[in-house]
Order: sequence, then structure tokens, then C-alpha cells
Amino acid sequence: MKELRSQRQPRDKDQCGEQQQAGSLRASLSHTHTHTALFSSAPETKGVLRNLQIMAVKTPAQGTGVLLTTANVGSLFEDPENLQKNWLREFYQTVHTHKPHFIALHCQEVGGKNYEASMSHVDKFVKELLSSDEMNEYNRARVYLDENYKSQEHFTALGNLYFLHESLKNTYQFDFKAKKFKKVTGKEIYSETLESTPMLEKEKFPQDYFPECKWSRKGFIRTRWSVTDCAFDLVNIHLFHDASNLIAWETSPSVYSGTRQKALTYILDRITDQRYEKVPHFLFGDFNFRLDSKGVIEALCASATMQTIRAADTNQINKLIFRESKNDRKVVLQLEKKLFDYFNQDVFRQNNGVELLEFDRELSVFKDKLSEQEISFPPSYPYSEDSNQGKQYMNTRCPSWCDRILLSHSARDLIHKAENDEKSVIYDNIGPNVCMGDHKPVFLFFRIAAGAAKRYQRTEKIFRETAL
Repeated sequence: MKELRSQRQPRDKDQCGEQQQAGSLRASLSHTHTHTALFSSAPETKGVLRNLQIMAVKTPAQGTGVLLTTANVGSLFEDPENLQKNWLREFYQTVHTHKPHFIALHCQEVGGKNYEASMSHVDKFVKELLSSDEMNEYNRARVYLDENYKSQEHFTALGNLYFLHESLKNTYQFDFKAKKFKKVTGKEIYSETLESTPMLEKEKFPQDYFPECKWSRKGFIRTRWSVTDCAFDLVNIHLFHDASNLIAWETSPSVYSGTRQKALTYILDRITDQRYEKVPHFLFGDFNFRLDSKGVIEALCASATMQTIRAADTNQINKLIFRESKNDRKVVLQLEKKLFDYFNQDVFRQNNGVELLEFDRELSVFKDKLSEQEISFPPSYPYSEDSNQGKQYMNTRCPSWCDRILLSHSARDLIHKAENDEKSVIYDNIGPNVCMGDHKPVFLFFRIAAGAAKRYQRTEKIFRETAL
């Protein structure tokens, strides 16, 4: 195991008081990693105002490569022996293929269903990412894990991991408390109570946003970065799922779609309010966006007749069976609360399922605020968790593009698009042919456009860390 150290510098008494505890990871990683608070490694000149202008970054001629990845990793901690090895191998391959300078990995459901029982697996997963030979050229890292599982009103099970290549110079992270950027050095891990960590904003949705006001692990974590003169926000998101297939198909759009719309609006309002200067933002996570259930079922079962089965005691519908009118009344689809059993899964895989994108409508409400690269990969959920099944969907939910990377319109201006080079921006999944758990990770690779910082004109001045 390679030794990992943070670059530790003297700090004043107030700064030491801000240091976060690293919880279970402290014990697990103490022999390989020194935990420090995220404060300046150099003296500051307080009260100095500067425009957002930093020293030129020496990067390859084609620009600074950025890899944004979202991954719901809950399954990895249910079967760590079989799934984590596959997952890490495929992630490393993606890094090797694109060779980014800056990597952002946003994870949801860290620790799986039982975080307390899975903490050792989480520690092993993070330690592997930080110490692997495949990542040895990334000499700086920031890891933020929400491990506060005992607090229902705060726990989100989100994990934000950031890796900086050794060739990337003068990269800064924003301190939301001090309202200034601070230079990133060393490798640092923070966990448990993240609410008091000044280098991020973490929120769980208000309780009345949750269906039936029952707490679940849904919320967001925001960090802000300055890379190659460009400031931007990276927001890890986990929105609400469809609790029942039967309820989802009753109306178009479904009641669950409305709940997700409300939650995403809440996040956009928070990250664009007046507390901080507005900057371009990338939102990536498990949005739980679903195909319009009523519309897709009507299309898939256009020539079928529906049989309704009700519970004997309550008379409530507990199953729908769609049969072909001819062909010996062949069953096309069986639908229950947690069953979506369609006879031909190939429709979701053929041509990457793009014919079904017409039913992917939840983002359209936000078209004036958010955009997305063209989708050219199959629905990212729900894949089989059988480690021998890489392409098979479970028959629990209608396959959908739950895992997404969305951009503010100003963020699109940061992306370099080479002429006659369709591969300059890549939006795809990871591990298409192997089991990665019930969600396939989704990534966006791009290079920061030359002059992007100048095109995005600042209207305010911000504090910046200044070395004496």
C-alpha cells in the first residue's frame, strides 16, 4: 500500500477549531492517511479583493480534461467481493482512456441499505481509490462522505470524491464560510457530520417534500471549484424514486414526477440565490427520472387488452396483466407495485433504447435553466445485481435514464467543442457489458474551452486566497 499524506501546514487556533472528524475512516485509514482541515496551506492577506484572475495553468494544448461521473453505488456494499472489483476496474479503464486532469465522482447510496454494517466496505472502497496504482498520478484529492447515519434529518448517504492530476496547477476550492477560494494541496477525507464543513454545502430536503413525510436519504451536496481560471459548482443530487409502478402509471405525468420537479426546483433556487456569486453549475447524480409510465405502457401494449386484479380484502388494484388480443392471448406485460415484467427487454437495449427517449420528459420542465448532452446509451437503471449478468435488467421497474449529468446554460460555454471531432465531448455509461450493480455509472468527459473564463464575464468581485 502506498503511503498517502496531506501536506500539513501550521494553522492558527481558530482554524484548528474548524477541523472535521473523519469518523470510522480515521481508524481505518490512519496508517495511510493524515486527516487535516481544509484550510489554506499558505499565509493569507485578509480583506484583499480580486477579480477572478489566476495564474495561467500549463496544460496540454487541447485544454484541461474534466471527467464528471455519477454512480449510485448502493449495490457495491451488498456484494463487495464480486461487484467492487468489477466497478473499480471499469472506472479505472475510463480514467485511463480519457486521461482527465480533474475528476469528480459523485456517489449516491454510499454504504448500501445498512450503512453501519457496511462502513468497513466503504473504507476499503475509498482507500482503494486513493492508493491504487491506476490513480497514482492524481496527487491531490478531496473526499466528502456523509456518514451521519444516526441522524434521520441530516443523513443523505452521498459521497463526493475529487481527484486532481499532478500536471494541473493552481486549482482552488471555495470556502463557503470565508467566501474565498483556497488552494488545493494534499489528500484529505472528511466524513460523519458534514454540515459544519466550510468547503461544501449539504442539505436534505425539507420533510414535507418526502412522500408521506417519511424520511429517506435524499438531498444534495454542492462544492465550488476554480480550474483553469474557470469557477463552477458541482452538485451531487439524489431525488425521489417511484414507490409504486401502479401509482406511477395512473396519470401523465405521474405524481412522483411532480415530487422530483419540486425537489429539483428547490436545489436550483438554493444554488442560484443571493448568498454567493452565481457561477456555471453541473448537476450530476441519481435524479430518478423515469419514463412517462402511462405513455410508455400504452406504446408497448398498444394492441393488448388489460386485465385488472384486485385484492380480496381491500378491493384495491394490486396487479395489471396486459395480453395480446390474438396470438393465444400472450402475456405482454405484468405490472405490480414493484414488478415491471415486460416480455421483451431488447426494446430497451436495441439502438440504446433511444426510441423510448420520447417518453423521457421530466427534464423538459427545466429547459430554460438546464441542458444535457445527447443521450446515446441505454437506460441506466435497474440492472441485475447478479455479477454474471452485465446487460440484463431486473423486472422491478421500467428501465429509465435515472443517472444524469445536467448543465446550466452558462456551463455549456465552458466546454470545448472541436470542429470535425465528434469525440471531443463524450457522454456515456461505464461498464456496459459487466455488472456494475443496479445502476450503470454515467460520465461526461470534456475539455475546458480556451478563453471560457473571459467569455463568462464576472459581475461581482470575490475574495481569493492570497499568498504573501
